[in-house]
Amino acid sequence: MNKTLLIIQREFLSRVKKKSFLVATILVPLIFPALIGGIGYVMKEEAENASAEVIHVLDEQGSFNLENTDKYEFIKVSGDLESAKKALAESDDYGLLYIPDFKIESPEGFVLYAKSNPNFSTIGDIENEIEDVIKDSKLQVYNIDKEVLDKLKTKIDLRAVNISEGEEKESDAGISFGIGYFTGFLIYIFMFAYGGQVMQGVIEEKSSKIVEVIISTVKPFQLMLGKILGVASVGLFQVLIWVVLIAVLSTVVLGLLGLEIPQETAMQAPDAETSEKFVRLLANIPFTKIILTFIFYFIGGYLLYGALFAAAGSAVDSPSEAQQFMFPIMIPLIAGIIGMGSIVNNPDGNVSFWLSIIPFTSPIAMMGRIGFGVPAWELALSMVLLVLGFVFTTWLAGRIYRVGILMHGVKVNYKTLVKWFMMKN
Repeated sequence: MNKTLLIIQREFLSRVKKKSFLVATILVPLIFPALIGGIGYVMKEEAENASAEVIHVLDEQGSFNLENTDKYEFIKVSGDLESAKKALAESDDYGLLYIPDFKIESPEGFVLYAKSNPNFSTIGDIENEIEDVIKDSKLQVYNIDKEVLDKLKTKIDLRAVNISEGEEKESDAGISFGIGYFTGFLIYIFMFAYGGQVMQGVIEEKSSKIVEVIISTVKPFQLMLGKILGVASVGLFQVLIWVVLIAVLSTVVLGLLGLEIPQETAMQAPDAETSEKFVRLLANIPFTKIILTFIFYFIGGYLLYGALFAAAGSAVDSPSEAQQFMFPIMIPLIAGIIGMGSIVNNPDGNVSFWLSIIPFTSPIAMMGRIGFGVPAWELALSMVLLVLGFVFTTWLAGRIYRVGILMHGVKVNYKTLVKWFMMKN
């Protein structure tokens, strides 16, 4: 055990003392506030200097009246379509809206001519303006009272209450899935990034011949465990620094720029009832359970995959040669991310259950399910299998590692890995 602790200490200190670690640890927290500040500043300047886009309206019908908004100013023009296009080209205005002489039962033939490709927002806004005018016209033609029509519209707010644990708890699938998907994706990114560091570290040691001295005094399992835990401690330390610095610096940047919510967004802010419901839903989310579960699967998933990445690194002489082994390792992780779609639709279904139980997919899938409520026995079984999976993969990787780490210039395939695994000590 003392040898494993020494390896963990060596891995941690050797990486923390590198200039690349210091640069990445400092630069990443600076990049996010800089992006937030830069984008926020540009948005603020655009909002302050924004003016309504001028759109010419050629109305063949003669009675089509569009109301001006903060975004668009509609100016009626006369003449034929070609002369209207020519007038637009000679002006500094945004576009020309052609209103044909249409039938109210089947309105069609509307065209927006613009000097640049209109974005989805612009097209959607103008379509809504046209639809509102046509809707009002239809109400008049069909002699329908608009107030009566508005009263016919009914909105139902169906509350979802979970009673499975002996008490009533209001729940929301959107919030639960959002939390689960974010935490699951974070685990995916962490395992991919720092698992790659384990592999890279093994390849570097193999090429530098240092490992030949180490492996003569340490068992393969101890060396694998120490290396994986050492890199994990570096990753957790770095992530912790990032979280603190990004939160602090982002708050400072936003405060210095004095960024506020745009007026349009403020006007669309939820009412008191919606805000109260949102707060009530948040209060019923088991954040403590989610955080503890996240920490367990965050560490457990990394340890399991870290062993596989280390085995791949010990079998090759360069990162390019390791690519053939990386994709099969990543397939279960990708399956876990894809399985999130099934989890949100049916968190208690067979697909969701097995994805959250199998150790190779459970770190991601279980985080997707946890917000919906998972039976205690399923959670316990998943955790036990993940621990056993980590021990098994570390043992498996250690047997490959003990042979592969001393091999140089050997063309490695899966048949070779099996042969190394079956070798006796």
